Amino acid sequence: MELPKVYKSELIYHGKIFDVVVEEIEYPSGTKGKREIVQHNGGSVVVPLLPNGNIIFVRQYRAPQKNYVLELPAGKIEPQEPPLECARRELREETGYEAETFEHLTSMMTTPGFCSEILHIYLALGLRHSVQGQTLEEGEQTIKLETYSLNEALKMVEQKEIVDGKTICGLFLTERKLRTFQS
Repeated sequence: MELPKVYKSELIYHGKIFDVVVEEIEYPSGTKGKREIVQHNGGSVVVPLLPNGNIIFVRQYRAPQKNYVLELPAGKIEPQEPPLECARRELREETGYEAETFEHLTSMMTTPGFCSEILHIYLALGLRHSVQGQTLEEGEQTIKLETYSLNEALKMVEQKEIVDGKTICGLFLTERKLRTFQS
């Protein structure tokens, strides 16, 4: 399929977490349009599976929702940082744990209609406490750790107690992976 031609691209906002670009495009049909695009470096998400089968979650304040949200540990990829290194860093910073192994479960587009963000989801196994403990960044001081079994967490998805998309995706992929291990 032929791609639309971008004939003008203008950065209209440069922020700490993302930029906003307006592109003027022409579709193969000749129709012209404007697209507002949030440009984001992407991030990594970790499903930290404890030896007892429980998963570590973070409950943190999310300003756009004006509420606390139960999520898997995750964070923004720094410029030139590989997604796996981001996953290691975020697990250590947010939970105070390190993992022996990380298994890449998937990479997903969060909102491809207007945002370039891609999240890389990892299953973390062989967890142990980090020597540094939690090293929360600015704005993360409200984080509280909670643990739930996979079955409890999946029920929480059904009951709309867990509503974060990356967390839901990570949980269902973990369930599938564990089912495969048991077969």
